[in-house]
Amino acid sequence: MREQPRRKLLVETASRLFNEHGYHATGIDKILAESGVSKATLYKHFSSKDDLILEVLRQRHDQFYSRLQARLEAASSEAQPALVAFDALEEWFQSSDFFGCYFIKAGTEYGHEDNPIHQYASWHKESLRALLVKFLMDVGESEKENYAEELILLMDGAIVSAHVRDRKNAAQTAKAMAKKIL
Repeated sequence: MREQPRRKLLVETASRLFNEHGYHATGIDKILAESGVSKATLYKHFSSKDDLILEVLRQRHDQFYSRLQARLEAASSEAQPALVAFDALEEWFQSSDFFGCYFIKAGTEYGHEDNPIHQYASWHKESLRALLVKFLMDVGESEKENYAEELILLMDGAIVSAHVRDRKNAAQTAKAMAKKIL
């Protein structure tokens, strides 16, 4: 099924604004004003702002996950392909649309673990950890889960450092730490 143009415009506008300003700081009126979409059209597609946020997160997950998976698969002949994840982060940190992680922001702004937005952010991070497990080489099967967890912690720390402290080289620092761990 093709996505309707007004719905797509809403999601794209909301995604950009949520990325730049956060979820709570971005009101529906701002999204409507910038997208040029009416409130009736918004509520035709989404029953609430939370539903719109979840759609933005779903689309961002699909984009990020598929790009990272492709990078890891392309590096599968390297000694430790999981480390390529840090190179992907480095490129993201250097881009003009880097304003921190959609999912870290969502998990923070919607901090209660029963909140569907928080749950989705948590699921996203868990899915990335599971992806890294598949690309950890020369590591015992029993150790892969722990190593993948350590890599995710380093990745999330690099994201926060790059965003909050403007340390655009944080991914390479984290990658050097990951090499020592592995």
